[in-house]
Amino acid sequence: MQNEGTKVLANNRRAKHEYFIEKILEAGIALKGTEVKSVRQGHVSIQESYVDIYEGEAWIKGMHISPYEQGNRYNTDPVRDRRLLLHKKEIRQLAQAIQRDGYTVIPLSVNLRGRHIKVDIALAKGKKLYDKRESLREADDKRRIERTLKDWG
Repeated sequence: MQNEGTKVLANNRRAKHEYFIEKILEAGIALKGTEVKSVRQGHVSIQESYVDIYEGEAWIKGMHISPYEQGNRYNTDPVRDRRLLLHKKEIRQLAQAIQRDGYTVIPLSVNLRGRHIKVDIALAKGKKLYDKRESLREADDKRRIERTLKDWG
């Protein structure tokens, strides 16, 4: 979901390898003081994070935001749970989808859109080992074809 005025601050590159992406949503994120400055500098990691829904709210867990250098006592826990800002209807849809077998919600990227920090989250279904091998084979074939066409052209 990248458009003009968007800067990608963090990417979950493993997500497309580990999961089938079904639906992508854009969510705001509730950050405290120095976390905003740290995220704007790109000191954020979403590799091991996931989204959990409880009490009608969506929370991102395992997202690591490094403490801001000049933040001293105002810095917060780097891996605390952070609330995602979504419409109630979207949260209900995600909650229903998670109830189905094998579905989860994962963050794909953290972006700076204008002045706002947004998280692209995806409803995803886990891949089996043979699916991962198939995806790797398809990517390898595609690369080989492009290389051959480039050599001919």
